[in-house]
Amino acid sequence: MPANPSLRHVVLFAFKADAGQDAIDAVVSDFAKLPDAIPGIQAYEWGTNVSPEGLNNGFTHCFTLTFGSDADRDAYLVHPAHERFVGTLGGALERSLVVDYWTQG
Repeated sequence: MPANPSLRHVVLFAFKADAGQDAIDAVVSDFAKLPDAIPGIQAYEWGTNVSPEGLNNGFTHCFTLTFGSDADRDAYLVHPAHERFVGTLGGALERSLVVDYWTQG
């Protein structure tokens, strides 16, 4: 295990077939605002699927947040800014998948 392991919070989104690009762009933009609004997020990155394997099962967008502790991640989950963001997803989001893990090297 690394000397200073990090907690990764990985979020995958599959959008509804009728979700417009503006709605998807708004989700991406709103997600990107969370690191400035919520203490404890050490790093944030996102991207879209480019795998040639075709195994993404409809998930197109991946977001990764890094935390230093379970407590920081737990505070993020119940933070009002996160809860507001989650509340806006219903119009565009078909489904999500979330995996948290401690880095190992």
